[in-house]
Amino acid sequence: LNKQEETLLQQRLQKRQMKEFLTIYSNLVDSCFSSCVDDFTSKTLASRESGCISRCIQKQMAAQQRVGERFQELNAEMTAKMQSQ
Repeated sequence: LNKQEETLLQQRLQKRQMKEFLTIYSNLVDSCFSSCVDDFTSKTLASRESGCISRCIQKQMAAQQRVGERFQELNAEMTAKMQSQ
């Protein structure tokens, strides 16, 4: 690839990563909001809703982190197998 093609490829990758991040973030917000918020009589969150949202986000983030770690582990195993063949 020449310099211009490489720059274009990097821009596309960054744009795709941003879209993926926004999709994950949107799904996280939607999931935690739907699970935790059920009282619409006030503009502010009740303390139990706020706590629920915090726990929900922490669980989702921990799950995403573990999935990423596991993906890296499997990728390293596959790479090692391919190199040994």
